[in-house]
Amino acid sequence: MKITMISNYINHHQIPFSNALYTLVGSDYHFIQTEPMEAERKAMGWSVEEGSVPYLVELEKEPELCKDLLDTSDIVLVGWMEREDLITPRLQQRKFTIRISERLYREGQWKAISPRGLVHKYQDHTRYRKDPVYLLCAGAYVASDFHLVGAYPGKMYRFGYFPQTSPCSLEEQLAKKPDISAPDAKIQLVWAGRFIPLKHPEYMLQLAASLQKKGYPFHLHMVGGGELEESLKAQAKALQVEENITFYGFQAPEKVRQIMEQCHIHIFTSNHLEGWGAVVNEAMNSACVEITNVAVGAAPYLITHGKNGLLYDKTYESMEEQVLSVFDHKERIKTLGTAAYGTIATEWNAETAAGRLLQFYEGFLQGTLPTWESGPFSKAPCIRPK
Repeated sequence: MKITMISNYINHHQIPFSNALYTLVGSDYHFIQTEPMEAERKAMGWSVEEGSVPYLVELEKEPELCKDLLDTSDIVLVGWMEREDLITPRLQQRKFTIRISERLYREGQWKAISPRGLVHKYQDHTRYRKDPVYLLCAGAYVASDFHLVGAYPGKMYRFGYFPQTSPCSLEEQLAKKPDISAPDAKIQLVWAGRFIPLKHPEYMLQLAASLQKKGYPFHLHMVGGGELEESLKAQAKALQVEENITFYGFQAPEKVRQIMEQCHIHIFTSNHLEGWGAVVNEAMNSACVEITNVAVGAAPYLITHGKNGLLYDKTYESMEEQVLSVFDHKERIKTLGTAAYGTIATEWNAETAAGRLLQFYEGFLQGTLPTWESGPFSKAPCIRPK
């Protein structure tokens, strides 16, 4: 079975899924990269070392091989890219194809009324509604967007991003976290990402000031950098919370995971513009209590509120309420962290996604698609963004 994935560029969030497919089909798997990675992403540690990925093919260097792979592969997975022309011949020949997409209308579904936009969506998506073209929704609100343009009826499935899962057992993960049984033990909080407006890192400074004022023992780990970095450090100083915060700057993905593993709670404060949010997977796999904005794409897929994490309703006040509920009931830290780890270890991981892809294609060939109740390749519900 020959499988090809095509996207703008490969990164550390896609490599585990690609590695899992490479393990299953060997040299019959390829990843086509259509453009170089931006400098900002490279600075964040997203780039891969040249020659380290055996299945990587660069369009710029081997255009003919890329064209052949897209034409002859049994399965083609299409991620985000600007070269729609590369897959048009395959689609027009009605060959089995799967798109992987984040939201069409992150800034608001009112944009779906644009005549020009609808024509574009028809050309890329809707006209193939009766063909063997399927959609993997990388976010809980993706299906709702595509439903508005009449694309992929009955052919939309849950998906996402699958960062590298930890080889550590649950017991090993829990053992890495500081003991908080003593009344004065500090609960370790972590926030990781770019310091940009849509991710609202300033919420964490506000939270630190509130926790300090209320007398809760804590330490906040801020991992990342960006345009707001200096203003955040100045805010920490003005609020007199510097001693309870560590700013790390940008760190390699491996270092970010090490910090997460030593923390009890991960907070993800991005707004509705966050398509997925792979740090949610990473924190849950690190047995952290995950507290996430419900507007984030990954949240409704990965988290059942109160069972394996906590969801808050967009506002700072709602987020602080969820954080305080954990500080006031510290026994929830182990319970929620354990369930979070289980979600990633047993279902939302690259190996499960890769295995289900092959089963999905085999079902397609046999005329009966397999069904799963949850996780990758389960039917995507049409969840409207609030």
